[in-house]
Amino acid sequence: MSNKVDFQKTLDAYRAKRGEFRVLDVPDQRYLMIDGHGDPNTPVFAAAVEQLYPVAYRLKFASKRELARDYVVPPLEGLWWADDYASFTDARDKSLWSWTLLILTPDWIPPELFAAVDPGSVRLETLSEGRCVQTLHVGSFDDEAPLLERMHTEVIPSQGLALTGLHHEIYLSDPRRVAPEKRRTILRQPVVTIATT
Repeated sequence: MSNKVDFQKTLDAYRAKRGEFRVLDVPDQRYLMIDGHGDPNTPVFAAAVEQLYPVAYRLKFASKRELARDYVVPPLEGLWWADDYASFTDARDKSLWSWTLLILTPDWIPPELFAAVDPGSVRLETLSEGRCVQTLHVGSFDDEAPLLERMHTEVIPSQGLALTGLHHEIYLSDPRRVAPEKRRTILRQPVVTIATT
C-alpha cells in the first residue's frame, strides 16, 4: 500500500502566510459539496457539517480498502456570497449569507465509488477557480472583515486585477479544539486581469 497522502502538505493551494497576499493559479479540483443559507452559528450550518464529514470519511476508507490508496481527509472549506457584499465587511449581517461547504476529494476517486458511499446528502463536483489571491488570517472568524476589505479594495486592484467568483475560506484549524484568537484560515478570492486599452 502506498503512503498516506496529506494534501495540506503537497498542494500549493494550501499554502499561505500571514501578511502576504499571494497570486496563484489554482487547478480544477473535485470536492464534496453541500449548500446552505444563513448564519453559520446556527444548527442548520452545524447539520451541514455533520452531513459532509461522514461521507468524506467513508470515501477515505473505501479508497484505502478498494483502491489501496490512503489519504488524510482535507480540512473543511467554504464558499460564501450574498446579494450585498457589505453584509460581509460592514454590517456583518450573517443572516444574509449563502454558503457551500466543501471537502477536497482526490482525483483518483471514481464516481461509482462516491456513489456507493454517499446516501445522497452531498454532491461531488469540480470547482474551477483559476487565478486567485489568498492570504492567511489568524484569529476569530468575526475579525476577518478588515483583512477582506484590504484584499478586495486595495491589494487586488493594485495588481491590475478584479474580483470574480465566490469568496473562499479554508479552515486550517478545528474550531472545536482551537481558541478563536489562534484559528488559522486561508482567505481566497478568484480574480481576473483588468483589460487595458
